[in-house]
Amino acid sequence: MSEAEFDWFVGIDWASQEHEIRLLDAQGRDCGRRCVAHSGAALGELADWLMEQSGGRPDRVAVAIELVRGAVVEGLLTRGFAVFGINPKQLDRFRDRYTVAGAKDDRLDAFVLGDTLRTDRPRYRRLQLGDPKIIALRALVESEEDLGGEIRRLANRLRALLESYYPQVLALCPAADESWLWSLLEIAATPERASQVTKARLTRLLRDHRIRRVEASEVMTTLRQKALPVAPGTSEAASGQVLLLLARLRLAHSQRSRCEKKLKTALEELANDPEGDAVLLQSLPGIGRVVSAALLVDAGDLLLARDYSRLRSQAGIAPVTRRSGKRKTVVMRRACSSRLRRAMYHWAFCSMQRSARSREIYAAARARGQSHGRALRGLADRLLRMLVAILKTRTPFDPERLSAPA
Repeated sequence: MSEAEFDWFVGIDWASQEHEIRLLDAQGRDCGRRCVAHSGAALGELADWLMEQSGGRPDRVAVAIELVRGAVVEGLLTRGFAVFGINPKQLDRFRDRYTVAGAKDDRLDAFVLGDTLRTDRPRYRRLQLGDPKIIALRALVESEEDLGGEIRRLANRLRALLESYYPQVLALCPAADESWLWSLLEIAATPERASQVTKARLTRLLRDHRIRRVEASEVMTTLRQKALPVAPGTSEAASGQVLLLLARLRLAHSQRSRCEKKLKTALEELANDPEGDAVLLQSLPGIGRVVSAALLVDAGDLLLARDYSRLRSQAGIAPVTRRSGKRKTVVMRRACSSRLRRAMYHWAFCSMQRSARSREIYAAARARGQSHGRALRGLADRLLRMLVAILKTRTPFDPERLSAPA
């Protein structure tokens, strides 16, 4: 990408209510600034102003911003401007070039963004409008994660309440996060009510929820253990809180189930596209819904570019080397997508369960003294390299073509 591609460089220091804009020419001269409100009309006026300044040539205007998506980015991309994103930590380092006093100002940040895009464009990541299907998939993934976190928080509160007056119930489900336990608590929210529950009713409850690891007699014995000695009224007050939590848990669980169904349908639609990457992704061992969604949402542009180096960095697989004089340390990468890192860990672990070759790679790494996590990252690195090769050749994974272990 030559330096002559753009005649104008724009830095946008974005905020929730107002955005600071600086416009520079190809020589780095300040050609104007604006403070733009976060509204449709104001962003439209910004695009019109940039269009006017560039003589109706949006392809000659490069815009730098710390975002990778959102209304500001998508609005400018729709009008034909070239938009580049950068990590806020990198911008913080760039700022030190312009002031050694540690000053931070929105106007300065906007100028730094525009000027460093002019001088250090390879450090920026060019952004593109996303596929509508991937945008919808991202919304589903984020919703599912939010609901999963909500369920964990509510289940933790439920467990804490039960520990205060009714701990014997937790012997049946220590995490307090299963729907059959919630149904049990609705009919036996206190030790006193538990003594009135019949074995037949417990048998029906277990059958309805398809629970086979415990028998109705075991549940009855557990519920009727000697209760904790608590102050009068404590059990009734706590059970009231439990029932409120159960209603919220059921709502979040129901919403998450619907979200998972929609997510599954969205992935199936993507896999049905023979020209897309989803069908090739799902041919690899150990890749399921979670890993496919994370790769398509958080690394879709890197998959399209077949960029193995940046992909392993984004996933936290590439280690970080620190070398100074005679000292050298290699540590795990922390600056990465946490969702993608979890997906890589899950992929590597599941791959061991389904592929003898993956088990051999993991076992060899452990034999060399690597920790469990380090061995899984090494295995995930190989899987990523295999994935990129499959995407480049457009050939589904074939276990028969795997070479013998080194």
